[in-house]
Amino acid sequence: MPKKLSDDTETLGNIEKFLQQCLEDMEPDRRVKGPGRPRILPAMVLWAGLLVCVLRGFGSQLALWRLISERGLWFFPRFEVTDQAVYKRLHSAGTEPLERLFEQINRMLAERFRDMVSNKLASFADGVVCIDESTLEAISRTLPTLRGVPEGDSRLLPGKLAGVFDLRHQQWLRVRFQPNPHQNEKVLAREMAAELPAGTLIVADLGYFGFAWFDWLTDRGCHWLSRLRAKTSYKVIHTFYQRGDVFDGIVWLGVHRADRAIRRGGRLVTFRQGRTMHRYITNVREPHRFPIASIAEVYARRWDIEMALALAKQHLKLRLLWSAKQVVIQQQIWATLIISQVLQSMRLEIAYKAGVDPFEVSIGLLVEYAPQYAYEGRDPVEVFVKRGRQLGFIRPSRRTRIKTPSIPVGSILPAPPELTLIRTPRYANRRCYRRAANILKSN
Repeated sequence: MPKKLSDDTETLGNIEKFLQQCLEDMEPDRRVKGPGRPRILPAMVLWAGLLVCVLRGFGSQLALWRLISERGLWFFPRFEVTDQAVYKRLHSAGTEPLERLFEQINRMLAERFRDMVSNKLASFADGVVCIDESTLEAISRTLPTLRGVPEGDSRLLPGKLAGVFDLRHQQWLRVRFQPNPHQNEKVLAREMAAELPAGTLIVADLGYFGFAWFDWLTDRGCHWLSRLRAKTSYKVIHTFYQRGDVFDGIVWLGVHRADRAIRRGGRLVTFRQGRTMHRYITNVREPHRFPIASIAEVYARRWDIEMALALAKQHLKLRLLWSAKQVVIQQQIWATLIISQVLQSMRLEIAYKAGVDPFEVSIGLLVEYAPQYAYEGRDPVEVFVKRGRQLGFIRPSRRTRIKTPSIPVGSILPAPPELTLIRTPRYANRRCYRRAANILKSN
């Protein structure tokens, strides 16, 4: 293992120092026994180079090769390898080392920033997460293997990402690459949520709306929140509060014989803001635990996962895929997610020290200026905290705030203890859920 940096060594960015520490804790290079020339390029250099290329905004595998062979990386010497040697190493190395590094960094960041995270968001829940999927950008047709593929062809779509995003910590908890970009979100939904502990509040968009999915989450002891899908029939079985367009009560989803039907009664909340009617459904049936204002706030935070994807795709250039090979695409994805985790934690630290909301710290400007300050020998966090407002790095958040009605506590009518809340369910899309169950069993 190479020695650590000395004090007089060229200053590295704070992010690269953190990555170096994590990489040094990885297992040593596994050498293949038997005949043949020994490896010239250590695995640590390969993965460190890949991460640094993502961090510095490089856009191709050639940039990785130039960094390793010509420019040099950190304290490592330059390695006399060809570009094809780098390509072959990436193709044969797989994604396991980067996946392990992703998990390791998650644990380190969770421990490091434990006291900086507020639990005010849905304080009754042990955790608040969002589940979603996002299709990756089409692969460039300039790659030799795709030059003959017509524009718009589905073969240009490399796949999509399914992820579980922690809304309090602003961190990815779990990510899975799905090579089929057209697969329904519900197929992987249960697998993505299977490791979440009981007491977690799960937020998802209408692509996940389904009675079997809601009942499965409730059976696992999880809370869930969703918008109500249009034309979904329901029957009110208890009203906590109603006045005009404002309603809070317990309902059965699925009323008519031909309809689907959920097993347990859920809580429906509706109110109007301007011309928009908001309708939310949840299995948290107690209004005092999950008030209307908190419901609207939590669902609005579902947009956080879209912003996290924008960080990966736009700011860290995941939209520019380096290769058409699945394994290299996945390596770029994991490297990008690792860098985004570290950047999100840096933004959290800046917000904590500056006494502002994390969303008031510009993630785009952090990506742009943090490496520059670091290479000048200045602490990016310190600059953002001290001069953030003056330089526009910290500015009022432009996130949309939903104005909710105020309901007096004394106006809420408690549900009677004899109220029936369980019935025989009827589910649609049975094949989809059976397929999801088979995936869980196989894993």
